Amino acid sequence: MATDSELSRWNLCRFLRTMAYFGAIPILSGMDWVQKPLGSHANPTVDRRQQVSEASCIFDFRQLGAESGAAGQGALQEVWGAVDDVVMGGVSSSGIALAEDSALFAGTVSTANSGGFASVRTRNFDPAIDLSAYSGIQIRVKGDGNRYKFLVRDEAQWDGVAYAHSFDTVADTWVTVDIPFEEMVPVFRARTMDATTYKVNQQQIRAFQFMLSKFEYDGQINPAFEPGQFRLYIESVCGY
Repeated sequence: MATDSELSRWNLCRFLRTMAYFGAIPILSGMDWVQKPLGSHANPTVDRRQQVSEASCIFDFRQLGAESGAAGQGALQEVWGAVDDVVMGGVSSSGIALAEDSALFAGTVSTANSGGFASVRTRNFDPAIDLSAYSGIQIRVKGDGNRYKFLVRDEAQWDGVAYAHSFDTVADTWVTVDIPFEEMVPVFRARTMDATTYKVNQQQIRAFQFMLSKFEYDGQINPAFEPGQFRLYIESVCGY
């Protein structure tokens, strides 16, 4: 059984890998001992012209799943990575993998150490995606009854303002969720910002994120939140 000190070192390692993957601490991106567990050299941005569709469906995981196992999973992990509460001292753990003609965001969320969230996020798109021709984002998901969040980022910085939308899932049932840009909530670390000041810049979409969190906004508790194992299948992320 792992000791407290061993767990502390493991959590620190996960924290450093997360920061390196997203280029949040640039010096880490050049350290081999951080990069080797990732399986590839970290790139803080994703070449949108190669990794992201030009069509209305920015991500269609059914097509990605049609690739051979290792190649498809490798392509997925070049774009999407975990951002869990380890970044603030928590112990939740999640990941994303190809499964059932979809991408599976799954793991264990814990409220220990003042934590309570798990998420997967894309590296920044470079160049940014222009979605000004669309009214919003449409996602196709199959969940477990939890309430999740979908977030859009229009800034290249790691820890900036994001735009969030909470959505409920029905256990083991595919649902289509329409998320109008104009209804997304500007947030900074789950605190709401002035909606008259902050609007999604649809011409400069930099990143997407799926999250399961104990909190909704401004300290309010997610009414459907249950700590423990979770799973969310994601079929597609499209403009509509």
